[in-house]
Amino acid sequence: MQIIDAQIHLWTNNQASPHHWRAPYTIDMALRDMLEAGVNAVINHPPFWDAGANEYAVEAATLRPDKFATLGWFPLDETASEPRVDEWLSKPGMLGLRFIVAMPDIAAKLESGQLDWLWSAANARELPMGVFATPAQLPLIGEIASRYPKMRLLIDHLSVFPGIQLPDAANHFETLADLSRWPNIAVKSTAVPSMATDGYPFTSTHDALRRIFDAYGSERMFWGSDITRLQCTWRECVESFTEGLNWLKGRDLENVMGGGVRNWIGWHPSEARIRK
Repeated sequence: MQIIDAQIHLWTNNQASPHHWRAPYTIDMALRDMLEAGVNAVINHPPFWDAGANEYAVEAATLRPDKFATLGWFPLDETASEPRVDEWLSKPGMLGLRFIVAMPDIAAKLESGQLDWLWSAANARELPMGVFATPAQLPLIGEIASRYPKMRLLIDHLSVFPGIQLPDAANHFETLADLSRWPNIAVKSTAVPSMATDGYPFTSTHDALRRIFDAYGSERMFWGSDITRLQCTWRECVESFTEGLNWLKGRDLENVMGGGVRNWIGWHPSEARIRK
């Protein structure tokens, strides 16, 4: 079984958001930790706190295209345009885009429709598009998905924000589950240990995960870690799904742990050739 982590961050400066306790987190560090955890490949989301993170993502994907793919981003300011999308996608390993639409300035543009050009561009190119949205934004995300059916949306972290634990973390899960009606929406079950009220194997999260799995199925619910903000080990994060969820087996397990996200973003890391 190929285990593909749906979300990590690589960066080289000594900064990080308040929720990420590791800084920096480099290619070499990730490769070492992946080997120890039994993770075959990862999808890198360049963090906003390192201005060079997108180019570092290109370096990672060029060095090890079998290990690293990228959902990148660019500032959604006056320089943003449809040609910028193609410019970004021309970079090695850049398979799609990802934006934190919960940020106040981007949230205002999302609400006003100023980002419709971006969704239209993603739709025309059938791109995977990651979004970190607030629970309150989820109905609007559903409306956008309905208008741009060829864009493949990925909702980060089950729309659970850092520091929020169960049961509050799952207050919006009915809304999140309802979005599964749109076949172009998938969810990333990333950073799940951070919402747990207990230690490994994080049994307190199992009912909530089953609720989302029942809505989306194994082809649209993806495991991942966001490892640089977790207090558990990467292997524990892996095994909390592979060993801890007794209802997740066979082909469903393979999909959730990597097969589903691989197909969603169009990445086949086992077939990639390492560039010397």
